[in-house]
Amino acid sequence: MQIQVNTDDHIQGGDSLVQWVRDEAGNRLARLKDHVTRLEVFLTDVDSAKSGVKDKRCRLEARVVNRQPVAVTAEADKMGTALIDAVEKLIRALDTDLGRVKDRNSRDTIRAAQDQA
Repeated sequence: MQIQVNTDDHIQGGDSLVQWVRDEAGNRLARLKDHVTRLEVFLTDVDSAKSGVKDKRCRLEARVVNRQPVAVTAEADKMGTALIDAVEKLIRALDTDLGRVKDRNSRDTIRAAQDQA
């Protein structure tokens, strides 16, 4: 899984932040690595120089094999919390989306065959 990290001009951290984001997201999404080809992470500071409640935003866009991309957003007081919340939302969204492709006995459903056609 390729992980691309994008930040706005108000986010501090440089290479160490990018590496932490890649490690954290990669570890948390490890069980979905066969389904997700690329993850784009967008980190922004909503209020820029001012400090406020929930002023850090993390948007994740996951490119999923043979499915539409899945995007989620989370806001928090700290960037780390926003990232972790967004990854947890993404895991739930992917579980829901990918779960629709399988029936209760883990067999492909008719929808899966139609989606791939």
